[in-house]
Amino acid sequence: MICSLQIIASTLNNTRASRLTPTPLTFSRLSRFHVLTFSRNLMKKIIGLFLLASGSLVAQTNDVSDQLARTIESKTMKAHVYTLASKELEGRETGKEGNLKAAAYIAGQFAEDGIPTIPGDDNYFQEVGFTTFKWEDIQLTVSGEAVEHLKGYLAIPQYFPVQSGPIDITSMTFLGYGIDDPGYSDYKGVDVRGKHLLVYGGEPMDKDEHFRLTGTDTMSAWSYDPMLKIEAAKKAGAASIWIIENEFREMAMYARRNLLSGAMLMISPDALNEYLPQVYVSSTLGQQLAGSKINKIIKLRDRITKTGKPGHTTVPVDVHLNAVHDITSTPSVNVLAYIEGTDPVMKNEVVLVTAHFDHLGMRGSDIYYGADDNASGTSAVLEIAQAFAQAKAAGQGPKRSVLCMLVTGEEKGLLGSQYYTEHPIFPLANTVADVNIDMIGRKDEHHADSNYIYVIGSDRLSTELHEINETANKTYTKLQLDYTYNMDSDPNRFYYRSDHYNFAKNGIPAIFYFSGVHPDYHRPTDTPDKIMFEKAETIARLAFHTAWELANRKDRIKVDVVGRN
Repeated sequence: MICSLQIIASTLNNTRASRLTPTPLTFSRLSRFHVLTFSRNLMKKIIGLFLLASGSLVAQTNDVSDQLARTIESKTMKAHVYTLASKELEGRETGKEGNLKAAAYIAGQFAEDGIPTIPGDDNYFQEVGFTTFKWEDIQLTVSGEAVEHLKGYLAIPQYFPVQSGPIDITSMTFLGYGIDDPGYSDYKGVDVRGKHLLVYGGEPMDKDEHFRLTGTDTMSAWSYDPMLKIEAAKKAGAASIWIIENEFREMAMYARRNLLSGAMLMISPDALNEYLPQVYVSSTLGQQLAGSKINKIIKLRDRITKTGKPGHTTVPVDVHLNAVHDITSTPSVNVLAYIEGTDPVMKNEVVLVTAHFDHLGMRGSDIYYGADDNASGTSAVLEIAQAFAQAKAAGQGPKRSVLCMLVTGEEKGLLGSQYYTEHPIFPLANTVADVNIDMIGRKDEHHADSNYIYVIGSDRLSTELHEINETANKTYTKLQLDYTYNMDSDPNRFYYRSDHYNFAKNGIPAIFYFSGVHPDYHRPTDTPDKIMFEKAETIARLAFHTAWELANRKDRIKVDVVGRN
């Protein structure tokens, strides 16, 4: 699951749609993963088909959904998790060899299960093109003195235009808080074209400590979304913007962990030119830049607080900034298994079942195995795909088509699923729902009993989706369904932190199964031996039952909820 702060950094995207023909290196690893499990999986498939066709499974039950769900087994899920979270796959980081090995393993499982590729294609892959941006060199001097990056200032390569040379600045314009809003504007009556702006972070408050833009003790978006200030400065024709941040240390720590090591984006280098040069500076460096004008600036700030009247002044500076990008192209893939529907009309509609197969890779010699996050969800989708394939082979396939998709780049900002929604194989208008599985193998501290699952998003767009899942659980799995993280007020914002959200924001009903965080979350200690496979099996069966009903019910579920997405 993506870190909540990474959402801030996942706003850039625009690349072409294509599919990847796997490299020889990718498939050279395939047999090494499959040779030990092929016979077992083949036998399971043959037995499952026989029992399904004969109707003799589980005390002669006639419930096809129940028969198929029982082919989803913890022992097979365990085999998948131990392979995906093995040392050899090195944490499956997007763009690294271990990630491609994992994709090859998943594709091999689909092939073993007899699932055909997408019509007109010869493999199971959708190529996802990323670009990685780092600083090759970043140097700042103020009045001839060098300032250390991340100590006195921060520039983020993913949001900084590619420069043809250094930036030399002899004067800046102090412009209050750099806000341009109907309720308050620092730009009103000020010509900043071609000028370098020095502004405070956040937004002004009045003497009663209410935010001026809202009139309450609740801040506006101008406080927590710096892109608003950057866009306002660019719109006004400024040459650059330098933002004095009181919480500079926290920003720098986040950037060091999540951005400066080379965060991936789905854009070309030319797209960076849409941005304005932007630099975040510490309070100490802000005072140094203000120089002899510091008292003037403080008086202007105090006047804004007392009267709400903005002000500006010119500040002489001697600034030299040299920012040189290191840009590389990084390939990865989504892995897709398609079970075509049996109804001649309804097969044009698609039910998605998704999970992300990537994780964090390695940090030094430490492997971030990602057994729960998200080898557990990946194993569930593999089993669900096999169950649908068995139904189709036995002549009892789903009426609507089902696309089981394992996506990459989730830990980089939900990028693989974002790519699919921007370059869909099947029209989004024909996509009925997304059933998403992310971390289902552990128990959190809020539950004494492991027989639970957090359900997120089921009623955000469709009450019918919510009811389908509730009914499936009451009929088959009898888990405790916990909706704590589905609340609009959830401070963790889990609804926005897994791949289902890219479908939900496009108006596609989505349900997300999640067993909660634990002390091993995003740590090297998230290992296969800690997975509760019986629990994961039950959750996978619930996800299957929900997907089965979505794929077979007479009427497509309706989008009948507004304002919760």
